[in-house]
Amino acid sequence: MTASLAQGYVNNPHVSVEVLNYRPYYILGEVARPGEFPFVNGMTIEQAVAAAGGFSYRANRNHIYIRRARATEERTVVIREQPIEVQPGDTIRVGERYF
Repeated sequence: MTASLAQGYVNNPHVSVEVLNYRPYYILGEVARPGEFPFVNGMTIEQAVAAAGGFSYRANRNHIYIRRARATEERTVVIREQPIEVQPGDTIRVGERYF
């Protein structure tokens, strides 16, 4: 954009870009309110689950499955080890625990 503006339109242009709306993320499975939620920059998986009303009583609270927007397969994440950030378009699935 800077190069295009410099070609006869503006002298010494400076351009900054800000994203107004991100793609939503999705939560499926053993949460109180599964569905589509607005993305917030810096959000972790724990915060995303909290936005969905928290875990159901049957939820596996240790392992969560996440599929990134451009990925073809989901991967298993252990959420207690380190915080995992949610990205726009992610699909998070909370599975059932086995008794």
